[in-house]
Amino acid sequence: MRHPESWPLRAFAALLLLCPSIAACHDQARGGGAGSRDEIRAVGSSTVYPFTTLIAEQFVGGDPDAAAPVVEGTGTGAGMRLFCSGLGARHPDIVSASRRMTPGEYRICRAHGVGPVMEVRIGIDGVVVAEALDGPKLALTQADLYRALAAEPGGRPNAARHWSDIDPRLPATPISVYGPPATSGTRDALVELIMVPGCEASDPDARALARTDPDAHRARCARVREDGAYVDAGENDNLIVQKLAANPTAIGVFGYSYLEENAASVKGVPVGGVSPTYAAIADGSYPGSRPLYLYVKRNHLDAVPGLRRFLKLYAAGWNPGGPLARRGLIVAPAPVRADAARVIATERPLDAAGLR
Repeated sequence: MRHPESWPLRAFAALLLLCPSIAACHDQARGGGAGSRDEIRAVGSSTVYPFTTLIAEQFVGGDPDAAAPVVEGTGTGAGMRLFCSGLGARHPDIVSASRRMTPGEYRICRAHGVGPVMEVRIGIDGVVVAEALDGPKLALTQADLYRALAAEPGGRPNAARHWSDIDPRLPATPISVYGPPATSGTRDALVELIMVPGCEASDPDARALARTDPDAHRARCARVREDGAYVDAGENDNLIVQKLAANPTAIGVFGYSYLEENAASVKGVPVGGVSPTYAAIADGSYPGSRPLYLYVKRNHLDAVPGLRRFLKLYAAGWNPGGPLARRGLIVAPAPVRADAARVIATERPLDAAGLR
């Protein structure tokens, strides 16, 4: 697995349009013209990064004369900011996301003139809690993880230092969790799928707060502690795997594909009695199951050479037994795959009314 950073297969400089005057300069992406750069540019989720780099390899393999796509693992949140910052050659064509675009992000895209955005659901992933093979053999609940990771569980500063402080059935090992930063969609999913349900299950006042005082609910249920028990390990999930090997009493949080790829050194921690297996994530029984997305600027389809072909390669790769599944992507149900393929074929824009 490559580190999620800029990933040109070959070095290509962006092609610049030469203009005799400022008035004559024109960003072709705004007008659907030939484009002012040749290479596709994708940013976003470190979870989706290995899948997009695989498609980039196939893209160049199918046409060696094509400019190599540039794929950056910026994290979902940072990728959304880059994607929504404008239209044209200076801005990415694609953002990958390990969560859905928010209404606020969509409004920023609109405010910056990005135009129609296509939403393509590419498959499923799981927010995995993992430990080293010689780790403490934890078995946790969503409530355990909430009480371990929240800044103020139950509205009080978190004083838990050992897992046994959470529940006497757990080992007396220090709470040490390596996880993604606040800009990561995996961090967002950890909060939404694990911490918030754990908060509402263990704190009788929390569910009412969601209706009466959303800000107080978020402070109580969704804010991650910053006293050293949770360690921001950046957007490189492979680094978290390495840290678990060096500190076998710790646990890590990352996407399922990294668990599968590193099965010789780490194993999944059951959450709510369900282990993070392919089958449990695919059928939704594992609490951390989540969809993965690509967002694409429709106005860039005519402007950036090969962008349509790139998306078709994605659609061809996400089926059972396909190259993306072999890389670790969990295949979405057939109706979801069919709808995503229709989005690509018809270039159907996202209906923002469904965002929340």
